[in-house]
Formats: sequence, structure tokens, C-alpha cells
Amino acid sequence: MLDELAGHVIILSGSPGSGKTTTAEMLARLPGCPKVHLHSDDFWGYIKHGHIDPWLPESHAQNTMISQIAASVAGQYARHGYLVALDGVVRPWWLPAFANLGVPVHYLVLRTSVEEAVARCQARGGDSLTDPAVVAELHAQFADLGDHEKHVISVDGLGRDATLAAVVAGLPTHAYRLG
Repeated sequence: MLDELAGHVIILSGSPGSGKTTTAEMLARLPGCPKVHLHSDDFWGYIKHGHIDPWLPESHAQNTMISQIAASVAGQYARHGYLVALDGVVRPWWLPAFANLGVPVHYLVLRTSVEEAVARCQARGGDSLTDPAVVAELHAQFADLGDHEKHVISVDGLGRDATLAAVVAGLPTHAYRLG
């Protein structure tokens, strides 16, 4: 079913704790056409000196640069026939970086309740984001997406497999395709 999406970029977005990384990883491992999973957090991790936490107001220039780099890399894979699953806290202001890639781009926003997002983030532990105030602030940025509200998939209370199934079911309809 996803083979017809070879050469497409799928942006899986949402607040921390919405399931975007897990879903992108599972999607990229499905059989069929070649697929790649790009985790946008990795692009910030490559900055070893001068890194600014991406949720801070002073990080705008860095975040814009990261969006352009992520779009460029995703486009390269897609132009070589890969289905690209890019996950990250991708707000609509990122989308212009993907506009001129010359490949189809889909934007899906996974939405949970703020309580579920915070609980999932805190359960992860490790070096991942666990501060409930930061998670809640990022969650609030996806509460009203205006014209992009049609790109939302409610995944509140859904497990991994059900979230993946909802994403896979929506992709062939092109309901989440940009442009």
C-alpha cells in the first residue's frame, strides 16, 4: 500500500510525547519500497558548540537553519526513490523549507492530550525532554494550527500499533499532502 509513496516525504509532527518518533521508526521498517527515518532531533545534536535549546525564543535562526537542512536531506533521499519519514516538533513555519523540493510532501500532526504527552515524556527518562512545563508549552503550540488543522490525527489513548495504523490508512488518501 505504501509502495506508491516511494519518493515522497512524510513529516510526522506533534508535541513531545505524541508518538511521532516511534511511528516514524515503525513506518520506515514496514516492508515494501525503500524507506528512511530521519529524526530531526539528530540535526540539533550535531551542533557540538553553540547549540541553543530549540524551544527557547533565541533559537529561531538555528531552528530555521535546521528546517532547511532537514528538508534538503529528506529531498535528496526522496529524489532517489526512498519514502522518507521525518519526525520532529515541526510547526507550520517549517513547511516553506519543504515547498520547493520537487517531491510530494505530506504533513501529519499527531495530537494527544497534554497529560498524556507529559506522562509519555516522563516515562522515557534518559536524556530526553521530561520537564512538564516545556512539554506543556510545546504541546500548546499544536493546539490550534489554523489552516493546518486538517493535518491533525488524534492519537490520544492510542497505542503504537493503532497510531501506525491511523497514519498508514491516511497516507494513500493524500489528505495530508501539502500543496
